[in-house]
Amino acid sequence: MIRQNSPDQYRLKLFNQSVLLSDRSILVIIICLAIILRLASAIYQGNTITDLPGIYDQISYDGLARRVIDGYGFSFAEGHWPATRAGEPTAHWSYLYTLYLAAIYKIFGTYPVIARVIQAIIAGFLQTFLIWRIGTRLFDQKVGLIAAALNAFYIYFFYYAGGLITETFYITGILWIFDCSLRLTMFAKEGGKRYWLRWVELGLALGMTLLLRQVFLIFLPFLFLWLWWNIREEETGNRRKKLLHWPVIKGLLVTIIVIIIMIVPWTIRNQRVFDAFVLLNTNAGFAFFWGNHPIYGTHFVPLLPGGQYSYYNLIPPELRSLNEAKLDSALLRRGLQFITDDPVRYILLSISRIPEFFKFWPSPQSSLISNISRVGSFGISLPFIFYGLWGLLVKDWKSLTIFQRWGTILLLSFVFIYSAIHLLSWALIRYRLPVDAVLLIFAAYGIIRLVRKYIPFFQKSEATYV
Repeated sequence: MIRQNSPDQYRLKLFNQSVLLSDRSILVIIICLAIILRLASAIYQGNTITDLPGIYDQISYDGLARRVIDGYGFSFAEGHWPATRAGEPTAHWSYLYTLYLAAIYKIFGTYPVIARVIQAIIAGFLQTFLIWRIGTRLFDQKVGLIAAALNAFYIYFFYYAGGLITETFYITGILWIFDCSLRLTMFAKEGGKRYWLRWVELGLALGMTLLLRQVFLIFLPFLFLWLWWNIREEETGNRRKKLLHWPVIKGLLVTIIVIIIMIVPWTIRNQRVFDAFVLLNTNAGFAFFWGNHPIYGTHFVPLLPGGQYSYYNLIPPELRSLNEAKLDSALLRRGLQFITDDPVRYILLSISRIPEFFKFWPSPQSSLISNISRVGSFGISLPFIFYGLWGLLVKDWKSLTIFQRWGTILLLSFVFIYSAIHLLSWALIRYRLPVDAVLLIFAAYGIIRLVRKYIPFFQKSEATYV
């Protein structure tokens, strides 16, 4: 046992500081490499807008941004996906990401490569830094570093970082939300101005994420319930006391107010241009209708071949005269009717989406870029994800702190709920990427667990540090 202020304790303190400094240096190197890889992807994709595999939507975002800066608002010069007529307003695409592109084009000129480069730098830094913070807070510094490295070198992430689509910023927003949530739980007893600013920060993170992809709304109730339960328990120390613990309720209200302030202007805009209520975007109905159409039978196909089987041709002719918002609502009702007409088919169709959503093997129908990305990203990390989850949930669960257990529950609940949303509607590998970002934390846990198990020297130094 080391006495207080003894020379041994002083040397141990210096050793810990040196290890921490070394870890921070490694983090800086990882962040720099992440940025370099994403910049390479951005520069490779260049100044032209093409339909590269998985990032077809950049054609739409580029065209929409150009229309915005030319003064035509959120519309297209010609008829456009999903069923938007020329010159008519659209709410199908993310307002926030369109405004990001429009701002870049307005300042620097219509050079897509500049928007790609700026996006790559932001993502390379923020994604890597946030996943490091989550892994470090939830487990330890080494897990955080490995998670950051996995994120930096994950082919999907630096490939999509060069594409002018929402995925990169959306994943960053989700990591920011989890970072805010864990900090709120860890420092719940702090109180004061900083405590309330964290609720405001969470509201900003949620608002920006929802403006990029409204699908995160479905996870919002669970996140709020998790925050209420954990912060209330942390502050009272007793689950049976103060079920309506007002500091938590007030904090959630602050977050909700921030979200409302960010979303309501777009809801008002939608009401004015469509004469219909649309909270944010008009894509849920289209996706649910197309994703569950009887044309699939019981086997889902990620992308239909076109021609007579094109998505537009599947829309009933009597609905095509409706504006985008009313058509979206009508298609949602038709999609729900598909389920009530044949629930067994819907169940089998949803099950058939599982291989497509979690695909990690090469496919002859996919391009070379897609196959390399799939195997080199999810395929390599999957064994470590399984091992990490097995070690965490089966072997190490009893030794975890309450904070670690509930943090794990939060992340795994997101993985399950978010995956279920797409398995029940429309499954593409691109839609799985936010799940990949979270699962890499558990892959890092598995890697560190293996290292500590088979390399005694590493285990000894880590134990001294932790």
